[in-house]
Amino acid sequence: MSTLILPASDIARLVHLAGRDNLMDRMIDTMASGMAALGRGELESSPQRGGFTRKSDEIGVIEWMPHHEPGRSMTLKTVGYTPSNPVRRELPTILGTVSRFDDTTGQLVALADGVIATAIRTGAMSAVASRLLARPDSATIGLIGAGAQAVTQLHALSRVFPLRRVLVCDVNPAHAASFADRVAFLGLDLTFETVSAARLAAESDIICTATTVGVGEGPVLSDVGLRTHVHVNAVGADLPGKTELPAGLLARSLVTYDHLPQALVEGECQQLSEDSLGPSLAAFCADPDSAVPARERSTVFDSTGFALEDHLALDLFLELASEYGLGHTVEVEYHPVDSLNPYPASVDADSSARTSDFPELPVAAA
Repeated sequence: MSTLILPASDIARLVHLAGRDNLMDRMIDTMASGMAALGRGELESSPQRGGFTRKSDEIGVIEWMPHHEPGRSMTLKTVGYTPSNPVRRELPTILGTVSRFDDTTGQLVALADGVIATAIRTGAMSAVASRLLARPDSATIGLIGAGAQAVTQLHALSRVFPLRRVLVCDVNPAHAASFADRVAFLGLDLTFETVSAARLAAESDIICTATTVGVGEGPVLSDVGLRTHVHVNAVGADLPGKTELPAGLLARSLVTYDHLPQALVEGECQQLSEDSLGPSLAAFCADPDSAVPARERSTVFDSTGFALEDHLALDLFLELASEYGLGHTVEVEYHPVDSLNPYPASVDADSSARTSDFPELPVAAA
């Protein structure tokens, strides 16, 4: 009945031991293979995530994202999205954990940090979509929003495109100005420029929007001067009424998505009718040649993030944990000696044993 625990310290060691580039390459391959299997009908999709909206100091959410693989397992990610965290508490905007349950017994098999995995798999998904829909020679990437997610967006795209320039725009000038220094550890030979949104739109081959723009406050990108072949990875929309892209760009572009029900409710697709959308990203992954004609027009990937991605990412991290001998087991779930009696055996001992075994427990009222 033991559970493998992968805490933050072990996840960090896995990133170090595997190597950031190798890990990102494997994550991109994992996402691409998983989406292709979904597109071919070999995997089941995940249900739409659920959650609560919080309004303590500003709007935020706590969500749960389940994925069921019948006969094997169920993966559940719980995630808190709190835009005020970085400034007010020096915490990440997104916090979360990922758990894995055995589908036969219901046992909790594994529990892992979800912060790093979420950031890396989100960047990897943008790389998967961009590799299909953007021009292969794309050299200039525009990042609108220079927070933590922009780091893995750039890293992932640098693994699949011959990038030369990075254009950065953020409502917080300090975030934009510090971005080059914050990604220096990646060792990328690129030119970084802090620019206006208008210049970014005019010069970028690929644009990634990953912002915390408020509900009803978008778009963050103007529908003026964009290159005819631009590909946009829209990452930040995650609430009804929260959008990053102008309706005009969406209307004239081929728009693909990761999870249709989610995208229609909280992604960029909430600005469109379902019949105006292109094929799903899974369909493109299953048939890559079908995406090639779209590379000469504007395209958008509506990246809402869904539980199959977290399921696949956990598979990869558990694989790495096995390769490097990391993680430790804990008896989280109680396994009684007698499956028909939930109490520990010591409860049946004399009263002095019970007192010494459970000194902290109050006496229950009759």
